[in-house]
Amino acid sequence: MTLSHHPSDATLAAFAAGTLDEGRMLVVAAHLAACPSCRRAVRLLELTGGVLLDDVAPAEIAAGGLDRVLARLDAPEAVPASAPVRRQPVDTAERPADGGAAADIRGLLPAHARLLAGYELGPWRWVGPGVWWRQVDAPTLPGGRVFLLKAAAGTTLPDHTHTGTELTCVLTGAFRHEHGRFGPGDVDEADDEVDHSPVVEPGVECVCLVAMQGRLRLNGLIGRVLQPFVRL
Repeated sequence: MTLSHHPSDATLAAFAAGTLDEGRMLVVAAHLAACPSCRRAVRLLELTGGVLLDDVAPAEIAAGGLDRVLARLDAPEAVPASAPVRRQPVDTAERPADGGAAADIRGLLPAHARLLAGYELGPWRWVGPGVWWRQVDAPTLPGGRVFLLKAAAGTTLPDHTHTGTELTCVLTGAFRHEHGRFGPGDVDEADDEVDHSPVVEPGVECVCLVAMQGRLRLNGLIGRVLQPFVRL
């Protein structure tokens, strides 16, 4: 598998530091499953972070601090009401309402299927001609969501930008837009400064894993007419 597009250095550093929300961590992990070079980069970042910690001057523990920590270790574990609950996936044999070909976790690379296996997947929902989306129940930031996006071969998505950020990893198939070709394992990072109009390559449908903050904003007159009906 030859990859052309990778997460930015800042995104990889945040992944290594554990500062990304779980939704974006999941998308980056999908890329790492297919990209040895980025896996090496993450390991190097983790090692670098460890070295930096070794150089940090020790700080004195507050009076009674050790006793409080030991007491907490002996206390029963409390699970916050807001803690994310990992549920078993729903039936992955579900088909779109129009009878189109399904793209479920059984059709993905084994590594990608394993990543998604611990999350509940919603039903496929129609977005527009040739396009469906399926929610992935992964915790993310307020106003964000994680989903699978499937587009039929040859589909052209409307020209659009974003009100926030979009992190996409291609799982199957491929698409092209103004910034290049994106095949399996490639990552596309977009924000409100990026305009693009993806076109799915002919021959096979394209399935992507997406973590989005904000909404899509369609460009042009037709886009403004269609905007109220866009669910993403």
